Amino acid sequence: MNPLLPESIPGVAEVELLCGSAAGGDLPPALLVEVPHGADERAHYETLAARLRGPLPDDLVCFFHANTDEGAWAYGRATAQRFLAARPEARALLVRSLIPRTFIDCNRPATYAGSDAPGGLTPGLAPYVQHREDRALLRELHARYVEVADAAYRAVCGAGGIALSPHTFAPRTVGIDRVDERIVERLRWAYAPERVAQWPLRPEIDLLTRDTKGRLLAPPGCEEALLRAFRAQGLRAEANATYVLHAGALGHAWASRHPGQVLSLEVRRDVLDPLWEPFREGRPAAERVARVADALAGCLLSLQEEQRA
Repeated sequence: MNPLLPESIPGVAEVELLCGSAAGGDLPPALLVEVPHGADERAHYETLAARLRGPLPDDLVCFFHANTDEGAWAYGRATAQRFLAARPEARALLVRSLIPRTFIDCNRPATYAGSDAPGGLTPGLAPYVQHREDRALLRELHARYVEVADAAYRAVCGAGGIALSPHTFAPRTVGIDRVDERIVERLRWAYAPERVAQWPLRPEIDLLTRDTKGRLLAPPGCEEALLRAFRAQGLRAEANATYVLHAGALGHAWASRHPGQVLSLEVRRDVLDPLWEPFREGRPAAERVARVADALAGCLLSLQEEQRA
């Protein structure tokens, strides 16, 4: 791997450099796929939970499954593969967090306290992690991931490339007003069969392109192009309907540092996994991942061509 590019760190980040069939030399990657919520497998949760010394809420793994960005890594990587198939001379850098957001969120500063206000974000470090050594460990892991992500954005966007930050979210905005030691109890209440249908249904695709003041931070033209592409696939796509690029998120920091070069979006988990349930590990379906990746890759290629023109 190029010495200027970050490398994988066990238990922190998986870094992969994909090369097109005609790629050569040491040109910087044209595309970065950064997945801050990439720890979406139960094994990721169990590996880190086993390292923690203090008590955790009972059945916390239920929160992990309900809240993890299942499928984000799958469609992000598939998008990169399609991008390189169309640009065989190019390379793509992929960065996947291996730190479950259940413990500390790699899309937040570790010190971010969270907000219960509408549109607010959950905390960086989970408040139910109380053991001093556990908190220190999680902050250390988080810092190492942020170093990897920072280096990746500098290597790709700093050289004129573009970045994709893929996320997924649950189908509905459920009535959870805080994340604390009772989070599993609250989730079971919200997802009770007699109650779950009352919560608002989210768009199948939600682009995160603007900040809280409505300023566009994503590549110019991406909103219109992506909405067209996803709707042509039969998907209900909107922009900034559920969330925006909140200043409390590291995604906002990367997009602000590299304006017009970073695209973030949410894909509803049941779009990728038709059998998705909140409290179990699922698997995105390959054909559904392909549908999202096809639309994304096509638009990213067009946007990059416009930037290069």
